Amino acid sequence: MANSFILRAGERGHNLIPSSGLNASYVAGHPEGFITRESSFNFHEYQTGRAGFGRMRVFGDEVFFGAGCGYNMHPHHNFVICAFVLQGELTHVNTVGNIDQLHAGDYYVFSAGSGGKHAELSINGDEMHAIYIWLLPDQLLLPPSYKRAHFDAIARRNKIQELIGAADGALPVPQDFRVSRLVSDMPQKHVYHPRSTAHGVYIFVLDGELTCGEIALGRRDSAGIWGTDAIACETGAHTSDILFVETIV
Repeated sequence: MANSFILRAGERGHNLIPSSGLNASYVAGHPEGFITRESSFNFHEYQTGRAGFGRMRVFGDEVFFGAGCGYNMHPHHNFVICAFVLQGELTHVNTVGNIDQLHAGDYYVFSAGSGGKHAELSINGDEMHAIYIWLLPDQLLLPPSYKRAHFDAIARRNKIQELIGAADGALPVPQDFRVSRLVSDMPQKHVYHPRSTAHGVYIFVLDGELTCGEIALGRRDSAGIWGTDAIACETGAHTSDILFVETIV
C-alpha cells in the first residue's frame, strides 16, 4: 500500500534574504536586492518541516530580485546541486571552469564532490526564478563536475520526460536519482513508474493542477508518494507543469 504526504503551497517555509546587513558577503546585488525562498524541506531558519525526502535534502523555489542579485562565490562539498530556470537569466560561475548563462527551460547539474565553489547571479535586473534541488551523492569525494541541458516544453509536451538520471539524453548524476518533467496542455492520464517500491517520488506542481489518486494538487502544491510501483496521475483542463523527483526512500 502506498504511503504519502501532502505539502500545500502556503505550508512551505518562507525566507526573504536581503543583500545588505549580515547577508552582504553572501547575497550579491545592490542594497535593495533580495532573494525569496520557499522551502519544501528544512533549510537554514526554516526548521519546522520535513528533513528531506530520500537522498534529497533541499527543494527550494527561489526568486532573485534586483540587478546583480544572487549568491556570491561560495563552497560546497559532497553535494549535488540541480537548478531549473523558470524565468529570467541565471549566470552560473563555478570552479570547474564554467561561466554559463541559463534561461527558461535550461537546467544544470553541479556535483561539488571533493570540493567546488559556484556563484549564481541575475545580472540584468530582471526577476530570475529557479527551482534548486540538493541531493547527497552515493560516493564521497568525487571530482567536481558540471553539465547543462535544455527542456523544450513544446517539443516534449504531454509526456513525462526524464531530464536527470540514466535515460538516454538525461544528465547523469552520481546517485540513484531521477528528475522528470511533464508539461501538459490538455486533460490527460499518465502513469509514473518508480524503479521499485523502495523508490519514492516527490511531485511538485509548478503550474496548473494534477490529481494522483485521491490527492488533488494545485499550483505550488506537492506530495511525496512511496511504496508503490505505479502512480496514476491526471492533468487538468489548462496547462500543467509538473516535476517528478524520484529517490530511494
